Amino acid sequence: MDTDEVLQLIHRVAETVVTPRWRALGEAEVSEKGPGDYVTVADHEAEVALTEALSRAHPGALVVGEEAVSADASVLDGLAEAEQAWVIDPIDGTGNFVRGSADHAVMVAELRRGEAVRGWIHQPQHQRSFVAERGAGVTLDGTPLAPRTVGGDPAGWRGVSSRRRWRDGDFPPLGPIGDTWWCCGIDYPKLLTGEIDYLVYASPKPWDHAPGTLMVRELGGEATLLTGQTYRPGLGGAPLVVGADVDLTATAVDALNAGSPA
Repeated sequence: MDTDEVLQLIHRVAETVVTPRWRALGEAEVSEKGPGDYVTVADHEAEVALTEALSRAHPGALVVGEEAVSADASVLDGLAEAEQAWVIDPIDGTGNFVRGSADHAVMVAELRRGEAVRGWIHQPQHQRSFVAERGAGVTLDGTPLAPRTVGGDPAGWRGVSSRRRWRDGDFPPLGPIGDTWWCCGIDYPKLLTGEIDYLVYASPKPWDHAPGTLMVRELGGEATLLTGQTYRPGLGGAPLVVGADVDLTATAVDALNAGSPA
């Protein structure tokens, strides 16, 4: 499938499976995989639809969906080595979706031997689609986005984190760190468009971060684990720092390692 065909597939699944359930979920259609970790019938149905279409179009490719991994963690085996793989987040920000917030997204990434080469973030209720191809930049609804550089005083950089210990801690020369929108499919686009400058996440799961980190890198940014490793989809364990440019990311990693968490 070419890039536009995958985008059309994502739009179709969002329109026929996801959006009809938004603000219309029955009690029996929502459950929890863990405390506060919601999953809905729309997550399952959207993942099945995307998985089946991608598998038909790309026989032999590994397809890794968030809900499939939740049911069987061995689905992740081989992601880093697969010649071709797809990672799917059928509804990113499910908690927001359950609460009726428009801040949710459908995300897909294509990997080649563990490296993201194409990525899609579609925000159904905001009617925006971000698409990236490695080496070809990022588009928002077909319009190319410009690379970002930040510079200036780190205390003025706008950062957000998914974990309270970083939001409440002290990490000079960085200033205060705010809360995320609890949806990577919202957070990453805000970095891409200049609303924020860096992101700090506790858990670098591939379906959450493969599309967005590709997009950030295409615009001159970087994604680095707090251990100093360059992030690749499938690397887990250490927290993830994503910045709008390379120097900013390095400064944020150093500050977070040297600072005082709450």
